[in-house]
Amino acid sequence: MNIHEYQAKQLLAKFGVPVSRGIACTSTDEVGKAFATLAEPLAVVKVQIHAGGRGKAGGVKLVRSADEAKQVAAGLLGKTIVTHQTGPEGRVVKTLYVEAGSDIEREMYLAVVMDRSAQAPVVIAAAEGGMDIEELAAHKPEAIARHRVHPVKGLQAFQARALCKHLGLSGEQAKAGARLLGGLVKAFMELDCSLAEINPMIVTKQGEVKALDAKMSFDDNALFRHQDVAELRDLNEEDPKEVEAKKFDLNYIALHGNIGCMVNGAGLAMATMDVIQLKGGAPANFLDVGGGANKQQVTNAFKILLSDKNVKGILVNIFGGIMKCDTIAEGVIAAAKETRLNVPLVVRLEGTNVELGRKLLQDSGLNLHTATSLDEAAEKIVAAIR
Repeated sequence: MNIHEYQAKQLLAKFGVPVSRGIACTSTDEVGKAFATLAEPLAVVKVQIHAGGRGKAGGVKLVRSADEAKQVAAGLLGKTIVTHQTGPEGRVVKTLYVEAGSDIEREMYLAVVMDRSAQAPVVIAAAEGGMDIEELAAHKPEAIARHRVHPVKGLQAFQARALCKHLGLSGEQAKAGARLLGGLVKAFMELDCSLAEINPMIVTKQGEVKALDAKMSFDDNALFRHQDVAELRDLNEEDPKEVEAKKFDLNYIALHGNIGCMVNGAGLAMATMDVIQLKGGAPANFLDVGGGANKQQVTNAFKILLSDKNVKGILVNIFGGIMKCDTIAEGVIAAAKETRLNVPLVVRLEGTNVELGRKLLQDSGLNLHTATSLDEAAEKIVAAIR
């Protein structure tokens, strides 16, 4: 789960990470009042969407008066912002964050991320910030420092000193940087984050070290331990199909293809997507209904697939173990009739009660194709949508 910048800063501030004063707003009048409340000669109006690259897309503006702030807000609220992370569809701006301006001397990059290969959180730091860290890693890898955080002991003092030295911090700034580092790592571990990023982390001309931007992502499986964090979820920033799938305990991720996939088991789902691609098609989603889905879950999964306007055909690939093939067949039939299926459908069933499942499909009266292998099923659905 992702949250907005202003929410991340509110959380990080509780762990001692210094941030600028700011106010979240949802209307132009609120933006004008926020500028007056901050009482600073310069403020920054930032769009709040779950994507990076906002500045390049025109979503970060400097303002010097309440009227100017309102004028900027009028041009941003309700606007669709497209960045390299949103995809071509972009994100609609519903919230703006008005933040006190900072007199920046230099920018750095700092993040804590869960590294599966290290089996622990890893701190990533670079003395060059405010840019795409991926570009820096590709063209100047030596500029990036990585320190593994002990899962129990946390970040050690010698690591904090080494990181601050790498960032070019010394004296009082190094002490402030070490405190910021400690707060970031503590927040990451205590809140069960998968990412806690500050880009940029800045040093001001007054010598302050603080987070100018912040991004946090959380492990969905641990949210039951953090109800306060779960309440920060913004459904407007998520794909409606993915939100709907979560209601029914379905594992769904939207993609950019045109062949809807419904499969049981994550491994089989990925294999299905690969074979579709191999046969010249493009999967529209990853959808794992799980090993023990019931008829209602299957019906809901089918409806979610059909709600995607990009879907031109559907491939159902089920290997029945705990999941019975007749249950899948019943769900497919119910959903197809309820939604008035109007795209090609290919169903491949194998496993428990497979003959019964195939007979149900054959007797359903639906316009569908069956297959006995994944290769055959993929070939049929790719041919059908062409």
